[in-house]
Amino acid sequence: MAAGYFLFATLIVALSVYGFDYYTLGSADRPFSSKYQALRPSGIIGLKLGWLGVFMFLVIFLYPLRKHWSWLMKKGNSRHWLDYHVILGIAAPFVIAFHSSFKFSGFAGMAFWIMFAVSVSGIVGRYLYGQIPRNLKAAEMTQRELQEFHQQLAGQLQQQRLVSERDLKALLTLPSRERVQKLSIITALVYMFALDLARAVRVARLRRHALTLGEKVSTLGGFLKTSNHDVEKAVGVAREDAGLSKRILFLKRSEQVFHLWHVIHKPFSYTFALLALFHIGLELAMGFRW
Repeated sequence: MAAGYFLFATLIVALSVYGFDYYTLGSADRPFSSKYQALRPSGIIGLKLGWLGVFMFLVIFLYPLRKHWSWLMKKGNSRHWLDYHVILGIAAPFVIAFHSSFKFSGFAGMAFWIMFAVSVSGIVGRYLYGQIPRNLKAAEMTQRELQEFHQQLAGQLQQQRLVSERDLKALLTLPSRERVQKLSIITALVYMFALDLARAVRVARLRRHALTLGEKVSTLGGFLKTSNHDVEKAVGVAREDAGLSKRILFLKRSEQVFHLWHVIHKPFSYTFALLALFHIGLELAMGFRW
């Protein structure tokens, strides 16, 4: 997973550095650039980026097809397939943007913005997928175990004054089930994301209680891990406890949003595929004259 993001980032940085002076030129000035023959959509590099984008989307569409092809289901596991589906879904719009030299007009432009919407919705979908425990009973059991262990560990750490009781309670504070059930689907999605961001801030605040001034600087105010094993153990358990509690609390809403996401994501994906095929066919017929 990390290797995929690294390769994607390296490609984007290399293209940005090499083509910066070309991509920042106006349309009328680009033909006079020494890099025009390479970076234009039909150029040596531009065309290869276009085919790379096509290949990436062919692999992306293998993920939903995998559910219907038994021989493909036996290849790898679902988690790895989903991870690469997400990586390629994020990377493909950037590759296509460089292929088009950031000129988004006509069918190609329409296809790009639909592709961009598909990519953004895919990121949201991956987040929602992570919010739904695969087994609710197992999740509730794990949460009880975490809470019991956390209570014992928190008592010891509070006696040693390594963590603040107030900050610990703030980390574990969640809205009531009744309040969550009253939220609209979109509001629930925003609320879940806000709680995840707030948890990162509260974890940092929990760490800061046990840090010296130098450690606060080296850990960026507690956002990075410390060298204190006891504190990190308590923080890790409390964070896992809070995250699991949130996922169980928002389970019904997560499933509802995930269903809505499927209704939106699939039509956009198929529409993009049709527009992309039309664009490729048109350019092949015209001989790539851009």
